Amino acid sequence: MRELAVSTITDTVAGMCEEANIYLGEDVSGALKRSLEVEESPTGKEVLKQLIDNLEIAKNEQIPICQDTGFAVFFVELGQEVHLTGGTLEEAINAGVKKGYTEGYLRKSIVEDPLYDRKNTGDNTPAVIYTAIVPGDKVKIAFAPKGGGSENMSAVKMLKPADGEEGLIDFVVNHVKTAGPNPCPPIVVGVGIGGTFDKVAVQAKKALFRPVGQPHPDSRFAALENKILDKINDLGVGPQGFGGRVFALAVHIETFPSHIASMAAAVNINCHACRHLEKII
Repeated sequence: MRELAVSTITDTVAGMCEEANIYLGEDVSGALKRSLEVEESPTGKEVLKQLIDNLEIAKNEQIPICQDTGFAVFFVELGQEVHLTGGTLEEAINAGVKKGYTEGYLRKSIVEDPLYDRKNTGDNTPAVIYTAIVPGDKVKIAFAPKGGGSENMSAVKMLKPADGEEGLIDFVVNHVKTAGPNPCPPIVVGVGIGGTFDKVAVQAKKALFRPVGQPHPDSRFAALENKILDKINDLGVGPQGFGGRVFALAVHIETFPSHIASMAAAVNINCHACRHLEKII
């Protein structure tokens, strides 16, 4: 059994909050640069160049890529041979978010009461945390600061099994078309299929943590990702909604076993600043 002080998790999370908001991963920045080669619209190309320039400014001046530094979302894999000391996992992560967002001068966007008072918590907590117990003595922490504009463009639909592939494609493409420029394209589209009403939404969120453009390991779903991506880009919405070929950088699908009477589907969109970071302790 390995003992791990929760203070180590707190410090790691604090650093991740700052790093993810300032440096965009090579997977996303590379996809943006490659999109210049396929964008046909002169305006679209100019917008993409500005987005790429913005990434360099953020890195060089050590400032956030976007003023919306997001809801702190974590997927944690906790090894069953790890014994945490000094507190709980949830406490440690929230302390890290508080530290990172305060010391990094990142915008605090979370309100305690979602309906009435809507008073800001002042430290961007609480985080959204999904935890899985896995074999081993390591802790893997995946973090994404999820912006409100793209998160608002989410949807869940309880499809019928008879709707099949075409029904799923129609749901995803039509929803993304309705979202239009609101989620700050070029976007990354997370799609969940299967499970329950709540589980499918988590799968769509989890899909956004995959390196951008990495295909699904099942060739059938990889082909479906490409098919949906082509249909989305054929809509002509383009970068930031100014028209063009590059509306989306990638479509990622995550699945979960389904009830015989159900085929739940969910869409979770991320903006061009598809920030995500992973650390192993």
